[in-house]
Amino acid sequence: MITRKTKALVYGRVQGVYFRYHTKLMADRLGLSGWVRNRPDGTVEAYFCGQDSDVTRIIDWLHSGPETAMVDKVDVEEIDTEELQAHDFIIKS
Repeated sequence: MITRKTKALVYGRVQGVYFRYHTKLMADRLGLSGWVRNRPDGTVEAYFCGQDSDVTRIIDWLHSGPETAMVDKVDVEEIDTEELQAHDFIIKS
């Protein structure tokens, strides 16, 4: 099992459209740990930790997000942090 840790910033109409909620649903379905939150600049920030193929799947999903979102761009960065060792995926406020 290859573990991948990734940070994503999602731009567009991604706040007020249940983006964080749907990201959590998808992360839980894929068995990923990490978190998602709204940022003051209007973007959504997410950290994912899990099997490489599952992280790839959620990153692909972020490019469209839930039906009510309009994603303009997703920046992805591979990271190395101990913070993502938790076993759950949470929504931060």
